[in-house]
Amino acid sequence: MHDVLKVNMMANIHDENDHIAAHTNEDLTKQHIYAVNVMGAPGVGKTTALKNIIRNLKDLKPYVIEGDIESDIDTKDLRGLGIDTFQINTFGACHLDAPMVHNMIQNMKFDEKGVLFIENIGNLVCPAEFSIGEHCKMLISTVTEGSDKPYKYPLAFEKADVILLNKVDLLPYLDFDEAFFMKGVRALNREVPVFKASGKTGAGFAEVADWLEKKAAEAKAVQHHHGDGKTEHHHDHESSCIDRHDRLEPWRISCPTEKP
Repeated sequence: MHDVLKVNMMANIHDENDHIAAHTNEDLTKQHIYAVNVMGAPGVGKTTALKNIIRNLKDLKPYVIEGDIESDIDTKDLRGLGIDTFQINTFGACHLDAPMVHNMIQNMKFDEKGVLFIENIGNLVCPAEFSIGEHCKMLISTVTEGSDKPYKYPLAFEKADVILLNKVDLLPYLDFDEAFFMKGVRALNREVPVFKASGKTGAGFAEVADWLEKKAAEAKAVQHHHGDGKTEHHHDHESSCIDRHDRLEPWRISCPTEKP
């Protein structure tokens, strides 16, 4: 009985989260904002990768939401570069969710078409399970983690729309088996593009930026469906989102900071 109740509760949580994520995605699409859910373990160089990608964007303005359990170190760093950056602290939660991101976006002003990078909590498990309104999931892996990560953390690699293999400048000093790594990736995700990059030298990030700009130009809102997976869901945004937020994991805290 308890197992059934637990499964039903988890299903309800995911359905409510996906409902809010779909609204966020649609709203961002209407504003010509392409949202990227940036995932990866701690220390893979997510923020450094963002700096390099942003440096190579040609036609889109960058916006960033930084997700951390504590602190705003990366937010201050990015703001110092003139990038519109906002902070969410989860105070213990291991991933961002759709209500957190939705609430933060209400405090943001998108004055130009652009790319919204949402840097998720450093974690290879939970962030892959929750949609947060993104058009694209970007997974950053690194040669220093070892070549076995697709085998140990399959969901993140399976759900990724693009993968960055970072810190390739360190390959001469490591026993990283690239063929083994790619075999694991392709077993899970046959079509995902994989870019080799170096946060140290900047190599590979121009190609990533070009890929993102092309995807942003093609972006359409992600369709949301009812729990049966068949019926398309049409409704009024304004009437339902707020009370749904109150029902979804109220122990989580979104902590917006002032605009730069």
